[in-house]
Amino acid sequence: MTNLFRLPVLWAALLSIAIPGQTQTFRVTIANTLQQPALDGRLLLLISNNDKDEPRNQINDAAGTQMVFGIDVDGWQPGGSSLVDMHAFGYPIERLRDIPAGDYYVQVLLHKYETFHLKDGHTVKLPMDRGEGQHWNQAPGNIYSAPVRVHFDPATSGEISLTIDHIIPSIEEPKDTRYIKHIKIQSKLLTEFWGRPMYIGAHVLLPEGFDEHPTVKYPLAIFHGHFPADFDGFRTTAPDEDLKPDSSARFRITGYNKIVQQEAYSFYKQWTGPGFPRVLAIEIAHANPYYDDSYAVNSECLGPYGDAITYELIPEIERRFRGIGQGWARFIYGGSTGGWEALAVQVFYPDQYNGCYASCPDPIDFHNYTTIDIYNDRNAYYVSSDYKKTPRPGYRDYLGHVSALVKDMNQRELALGNADHL
Repeated sequence: MTNLFRLPVLWAALLSIAIPGQTQTFRVTIANTLQQPALDGRLLLLISNNDKDEPRNQINDAAGTQMVFGIDVDGWQPGGSSLVDMHAFGYPIERLRDIPAGDYYVQVLLHKYETFHLKDGHTVKLPMDRGEGQHWNQAPGNIYSAPVRVHFDPATSGEISLTIDHIIPSIEEPKDTRYIKHIKIQSKLLTEFWGRPMYIGAHVLLPEGFDEHPTVKYPLAIFHGHFPADFDGFRTTAPDEDLKPDSSARFRITGYNKIVQQEAYSFYKQWTGPGFPRVLAIEIAHANPYYDDSYAVNSECLGPYGDAITYELIPEIERRFRGIGQGWARFIYGGSTGGWEALAVQVFYPDQYNGCYASCPDPIDFHNYTTIDIYNDRNAYYVSSDYKKTPRPGYRDYLGHVSALVKDMNQRELALGNADHL
């Protein structure tokens, strides 16, 4: 009899334990007003404990990052819904059930994918760059919901309903000016590799006197680096006297925006001055489905970007803007990623370029891939040791203070896009 009386108590105790699948979840629908077709992509649930900005703009590698959880969707039909539940992978908290109960600002965004049928026979689904430089939270055509405040408690069951009813608008192409021109071409090589039209381009800074001397041909100064929205660091007007000084956390300085404007204006005065060399300066635009630039080399995954830039884009720039068109009349430069690219381009195409200026390049090989030796280290996240587990740092400030680990940075990438989806 005693055991029978204990059964209700035991049953009540079992019910009080969170059962997988019973955790509070999010049911996402797309408003009919958006008139979307069947969609593939990465559905991102964004959760913030503050309303200083939209949650989609608060995901980063810094200590103050907010939360993101992602799931893949395939063929999401209009009128249907998707459920973000305990299976969603998150950053910096891995699962919804581990979020502390409380009030949050919540938003969802669908990062749209395209299907690519590659030349090598593979089929992949990836987010094509749409002019924003591979920023998922700003990509034109992505759809999202307005932030709402909700109370979330992982210990309870039930669904929180969210409706996607906004679309990120297209980005206006930069306009030509007297000094800055823009070029975009369809690459035959990349189109063949990707199985759909693919484009590369550049922003071109013309030398002083370009229009006044129509028969003069010019050498080429090629800047490599991350995605450029337009030609940067060149300004034909004096700094704005009414500009409110901002603060730069990276450089620990107030008024950085004023310094940027002043340096851009100073460069304009140098560029147009009587003693400055007359050259064509260009910034390459080669954002792609994987990243904001291609690293300017041929790749098994990305295709022949090195050949496309060297043998298609640059000759077309020289044709349109009166370049000399010879390897001896081209030099390349860049810093960080651009430094790596400048070195790589000079090594792989020695006859097409006449020297490079590589500043603080990315790791040249994988023996020193930041803090990892890919060839020899047994673990990318922790330093090998017999008796302790030391996490590998991923980001530090000027004093050496670590704000992100390699593991953290990879976790963020996995939440934003699952590699298993390829």
